[in-house]
Amino acid sequence: MGSKMTDKNSFMHRPVAAAMMAGGLAFAILTAGGAGAAEAPAPEKTPEMPACSATDTACLMPALEALTAAVTETSWRDQTYREIAKLYMAKGDAARALAILPRIESPDTKALTIRGIGMAAAHRDMSPDDLRALFTALRAEADKIAHPPSHGIALTYIAMAQAFAKDDAGAFATAKSMTNGALRHKAFGESAEIQAERGDLKPALESLAAIDSESFRNKAHLTVARIFADKGQYDHAMATAAKITNSYQRSQAVLYLLAKQITPEEVTLGIKE
Repeated sequence: MGSKMTDKNSFMHRPVAAAMMAGGLAFAILTAGGAGAAEAPAPEKTPEMPACSATDTACLMPALEALTAAVTETSWRDQTYREIAKLYMAKGDAARALAILPRIESPDTKALTIRGIGMAAAHRDMSPDDLRALFTALRAEADKIAHPPSHGIALTYIAMAQAFAKDDAGAFATAKSMTNGALRHKAFGESAEIQAERGDLKPALESLAAIDSESFRNKAHLTVARIFADKGQYDHAMATAAKITNSYQRSQAVLYLLAKQITPEEVTLGIKE
């Protein structure tokens, strides 16, 4: 009987023993795995805040460069560098603004940064010599862009900035040097629009005349004619409309001119193309 009880007890406890053995084996495996497993990577260390006064921009700008260099996402880093370059130029520090450009990896963002530097310079009271030197440097940086569309866009932006800065000869030369026809037309058209916003008829017509696509040239003339009409420079608007060779677009330029004088509240007249 004792023997049977032992066998029975032994039988009844086999599942428990098996479970215990399995559990012990699992624990051993987990313990061994934990000892030899690679540690999780440490979280990225955020740079310390700069030890600058909140109003000490001369101290904060280089500190912001250091903070930006620690950003791992390329597009975010590039975009922040773009804004830093614009701030440097707005402060009048062209050298530091230009020094940011090589750090930007995206061709598109680099083109936009060139635009931002050029536009910021155009709004400063810089001498003609300083402006020419800056635009020459921007052109050199633009020519380093290997992506053709981004390169063309960068040159368009330089031409626009030159027109804003009233460097009309420089804007014309930049646009004329472009090999992409569509972007070259755009550069001349954008320059003409800026010149019209300034109220300058002669350089605007010269820019428009350089567009060698008749359809693009007519469309650009219509746009510029509207700008002059919006400014109340109706004689300039008429002179620009006279250069349009498409009958419909010429009629729209004259219609807009009349609407601005007779029913100025209906300024949408004549804008359909």
